[in-house]
Amino acid sequence: MSGAWHIGVIGGSGLAGGVDLDNAQEIRVESPFGEPSAAVTTGTLDGVRITFLPRHGIGHAIPPAAVNYRANVDVMKRCGVTDLVALSAIGSLNANMAPGHMVAVDQFIDRTVSRAASFFGPGLVTHVSLADPVCPRLAAGLADAVEAEEARVHRGGCYVAIEGPQFSTRAESLLYRKWGGDVIGMTAMPEARLAREAELPYALLGMVTDYDSWRTDEAGVDAASVLEVMAANTALAGQVLRRFIASLPKVRSASPIDTALDHAIMTDPAQRDPVLVAKLQAVAGRVLQ
Repeated sequence: MSGAWHIGVIGGSGLAGGVDLDNAQEIRVESPFGEPSAAVTTGTLDGVRITFLPRHGIGHAIPPAAVNYRANVDVMKRCGVTDLVALSAIGSLNANMAPGHMVAVDQFIDRTVSRAASFFGPGLVTHVSLADPVCPRLAAGLADAVEAEEARVHRGGCYVAIEGPQFSTRAESLLYRKWGGDVIGMTAMPEARLAREAELPYALLGMVTDYDSWRTDEAGVDAASVLEVMAANTALAGQVLRRFIASLPKVRSASPIDTALDHAIMTDPAQRDPVLVAKLQAVAGRVLQ
């Protein structure tokens, strides 16, 4: 629906301090899907409401497979977020996407195996469309903001989401390149899936830190090299986010993703699980009345 913007940001724990929100408050929000990664920090930037959540918790204490993605997205919805922006470190599977570059991802290949990938289930069967998993309006705005900061950005790229916590073997890295993967990471899925189920337009801006393990003439990726590039890019990420927020139109026009659940719920109302319906009031209450 049209109205005010409220941008949710999921990213590294170092980002919140770099954004410098006005009237910032830290608030702990409960979710029926368990504990979110941390309390949210909410405030305003250029008059736009921003709510930030560190994906890996304070001090990066939560590994990728243990992040409660459902609780994180549910909490964002409970805070009244209208759109969701994800910021992530990524490896490159594409020689043109070099460390230090940014990528406005537009597609995903999901190789995760142990994570709860849906808010719905038995008693409330739902199938949302995920053909185009990223909001083009948000992705274009983020890419424009990177270019305005005179940094290199790639508009589009296929993100391969792996389970982790280990980095890829060389064989896996080479395979993902053959599949058409451009970048690789451990956190975008099921985050993007859940955002769509929650009717939240979603975009991911990835910061390339390494070449994964496909370049057989050099050492594979390690945590030390990732952290080094991440530290250099944290300030840039904050600047990009501020510029993106400043570029938003005063009034948010409706997105088709705002009504993604309109024709997605398959279960007859008389057969719906009342316990699950109650848990989903934030995520899907609009269509479960």
